[in-house]
Amino acid sequence: MGISPSDLLAAARPRATVPTFAQYVPRVRDAVSDGTRRLYGSYWNRILDRWPDRRLDEVNATDIRQLVENTKANLVARRSNRGGRSAAEHVISALRCVYRHAEDDGLIDADDNPARKVAKPRRLPSTRRAVPDERLAEIHHAAATTGDDPALDTLLLRLHVETACRRAGALALRPQDLDPDQCLVFLREKAGTVRSQPVSPTLMAHLQHHAAERHAVRDGQLVRYASGRPMTRRRYDHLWTRLGDALPWVAVQQVSTHWLRHTTLTWVERNFGFAVAHAYAGHTDGGGDGSSTSTYVRANVQEVAAALAALTGEHHPLAGAARR
Repeated sequence: MGISPSDLLAAARPRATVPTFAQYVPRVRDAVSDGTRRLYGSYWNRILDRWPDRRLDEVNATDIRQLVENTKANLVARRSNRGGRSAAEHVISALRCVYRHAEDDGLIDADDNPARKVAKPRRLPSTRRAVPDERLAEIHHAAATTGDDPALDTLLLRLHVETACRRAGALALRPQDLDPDQCLVFLREKAGTVRSQPVSPTLMAHLQHHAAERHAVRDGQLVRYASGRPMTRRRYDHLWTRLGDALPWVAVQQVSTHWLRHTTLTWVERNFGFAVAHAYAGHTDGGGDGSSTSTYVRANVQEVAAALAALTGEHHPLAGAARR
């Protein structure tokens, strides 16, 4: 009959009652990291608004596709909107996270997971790119001459430019992570990755001074407001809003802290090669063409213009902005 003993045992094993989304999503929310909670939190809220009393096994792939389209249709229109692709991807990822936990808890079988049957939209190339030198100087000048705490803002910018760290890496930095003898900072970033990153003696001195002046305890957060309170992610939002007011091109291009990472890694790759850029980025995947590092070191339009100028022997207005 084609039935094995294990099939009979599986059929005889009672399955736990499948919970509703209102019952199960809060459990998942409590089981994931802070970063995952921030990333998926608003999408889980949307799911709870739509299906609070439906059991996990009462939703099918068509239901999920309808939710995706509804989410895209009700997006707040922003300049950076790309047809709702990011929102659609995050809705599906948020549901996959919930159903993956349900599989692990024995509430559903992998074959019955509807989130597996809905494909994510193809991800478009990132619009982030390296910032030309003169534009980067404008950002530093605006940060130093505006705002209520230019010392904090300029320290943040230099930290990100020198280390190419992410926001989470800067916020997680502690005084005990500073090694002034070797000019190293110990960075802890996403997915639990850690690395010792070289910094200049000047930046190290400023980090130490900042920690002492703002009374950062050894095992506490290093970057702090003038009042001594630990800095939050909101400071980055306020900083780039202010820079966008001072520099219209920052607002038009939606420049953010992550652009500084692109800027540094592009410069490192052009001058020291892909392997060094891969290590500088703290990436742990393979170092081939499919590496995450390749996202950060693509040629930009200024470099293409420089190549054209070299090819034709004629000046091009954008060629002077290419990073060298």
